[in-house]
Amino acid sequence: MENNHKDTAEFEEMNDTVQEEAAQAEHLENSNAQGDEDQAAESSEPVVEDSRIAQLEASLSETENRLLRVQADFENFKRRTREDQAAQLKYKSQSLITQLLPALDNFERAMDVKVEDAQASSVLQGVEMVYRQLLEAMKSEGLEVIESEGAAFDPNLHQAVMQVQDEEYESNVIVETLQKGYKLKDRVIRPAMVKVNQ
Repeated sequence: MENNHKDTAEFEEMNDTVQEEAAQAEHLENSNAQGDEDQAAESSEPVVEDSRIAQLEASLSETENRLLRVQADFENFKRRTREDQAAQLKYKSQSLITQLLPALDNFERAMDVKVEDAQASSVLQGVEMVYRQLLEAMKSEGLEVIESEGAAFDPNLHQAVMQVQDEEYESNVIVETLQKGYKLKDRVIRPAMVKVNQ
């Protein structure tokens, strides 16, 4: 019986050892499985982080491009505004000069009148003096007379109202100026009305 008891004690001890080893193996297996899950989670986190970083970089790049376009548009706007202001300043007197051109024409017609007595002659001299002063004031603002007679016809500067055939002139040459044309700086404000040789 003592042997039987001894065998039972050994058996129980062996059973305890086997159970401990089984528990350790199970614990080790569980910790390996947990480690695999942690490792899988850790390995998926960088993938998620990498895709998020790529999204943020793409968004940043798009925002930077948009900012550059807005800056370029603003610079173009400022340049156009400066050009418009310069043009307005350059041609600020155009409206007034355009309104005064008929007065210049009337002065020229008055000066073309032939006078015979002294009183009319002195009035004509006064008209000529006023005409010259007005013309000089307008020239100081940039007004230029378009030269026409004897020049080649230029549709940008001249308006042909008549055509003639004259052997003395070459073809497409202006024979006579019917009404003077004017430029303000480099802009034609009234083309010259002319007769052109065919």
